[in-house]
Amino acid sequence: MILSVCFIEKQNSMSFNIAKSDKKRVIIVGGGFGGLKLANKLKKYDFQVVLVDKNNYHQFQPLIYQIASSGMEPTSISFPFRNIFRKRKDFYYRMAEVRAVFPEKNMIQTSIGKATYDYLVLAAGTTTNFFGNKHIEEVAMPMKNVSEAMGLRNALLSNLERSITSSNEQERQELLNIVIVGGGATGVEIAGALSEMKRFVLPNDYPDMPADLLHIHLIEASNHLLAAMSPEASEHAEKFLADMGVNVMLNKRVMDYKDHKVILEDGHEIPTRSFIWVSGVTAVPIGNMDSERIGRGGRIKVDEFNRVIGLGNVFVIGDQCIQTSDVNYPNGHPQLAQVAIQQGELLAKNLRNIEKGGRLQPFHYRNLGAMATIGRNRAVADFKHLKMQGWLAWIMWLVVHLRSILGVRNKIVVLLNWVWNYFTYDQSMRMIVYARKAKEIREREVMEAKTHLGDDMLSSTGKLKA
Repeated sequence: MILSVCFIEKQNSMSFNIAKSDKKRVIIVGGGFGGLKLANKLKKYDFQVVLVDKNNYHQFQPLIYQIASSGMEPTSISFPFRNIFRKRKDFYYRMAEVRAVFPEKNMIQTSIGKATYDYLVLAAGTTTNFFGNKHIEEVAMPMKNVSEAMGLRNALLSNLERSITSSNEQERQELLNIVIVGGGATGVEIAGALSEMKRFVLPNDYPDMPADLLHIHLIEASNHLLAAMSPEASEHAEKFLADMGVNVMLNKRVMDYKDHKVILEDGHEIPTRSFIWVSGVTAVPIGNMDSERIGRGGRIKVDEFNRVIGLGNVFVIGDQCIQTSDVNYPNGHPQLAQVAIQQGELLAKNLRNIEKGGRLQPFHYRNLGAMATIGRNRAVADFKHLKMQGWLAWIMWLVVHLRSILGVRNKIVVLLNWVWNYFTYDQSMRMIVYARKAKEIREREVMEAKTHLGDDMLSSTGKLKA
């Protein structure tokens, strides 16, 4: 008990420091596509808005693979929240992680303290799914966010440098084998980007190393790539990658990684020190969420208004929720940016309708299509009445993604990067930089971890109840 009291005192030293106003408070957890759209749309309505995110920036996830492959700098696809909402009134941003939700008190517990709400919207998205394999989780390299992409870039470049100086042939082959697990859009795109790096960059940067020593393996457990897209898109993606020299392995399941070898279910082993895992995602968990409210993929069950079942003022949008009431998507909507954006836009209107005593509008997803790029002049695109492949699909992919990036500066930088890379066949971001946290930050993180432990000790029996 003494230990818990000590932790409570430390907890009280941290606070949201947001005064309660006469306006209803909407807390949005997560500044991804859905959370950002909701926060922007609420500007028109009379709410106090609080955005909570563990990062102080929005990250444009569809282009994260270009950071990992040294094609783009992180700031080109990241935009600080405080810059986005610089002139916004009644808006507050807090850098924190949500640990628990207590709906009976209209309160959330975070890494910086507690905060009350009138309406809570969870939009924290997903994290990498390792399917319960703790060992693979420890040793594989994920690529779900900007920081992980930077870590992957450093690892790939460091392995190339090491391969030049290695006197051990086995070690050299391990360093020059890249294994990517997961044949979804992220896996296909990073495989294509690395193949182009092998073809256009390595001969110039490493003239004393034959480029054909670098091998790229893409492993998929099912019998086709791009499971969320059409069979035509899958077939073209596989053909594009094969033409680019990528070894596509279908119907292969990865079981483990030991002694610098990826071990497949059929006993086959691939030596590598670049083990990339992009095999799936799971919803970011809320610590005390009742298991009855969790659906497939760890997603929180919601009704047609994106409201958590049984909770009148708690909503979930984007990849973190699963809605099965839409007859066109009985197993839940696809985990795409457009779903989150449309849900955020509608929820802003519904929150206003609640306040005005109006009728809530149910969510129905408008499918705007899906796209994936495999490399220069190669992409696949599925629209409602049209399937596209090759150069035209690639141009469409460029236009759609350029329009979606936040900030005029970022759009210009990304466009110039693409133009430069296209005409020079060069990627200029090949620096190995390892960030070191300051002592003050390290100590603060340790203190917050201890504080969280203390709070859990006091509320270990707390489940999310109606």
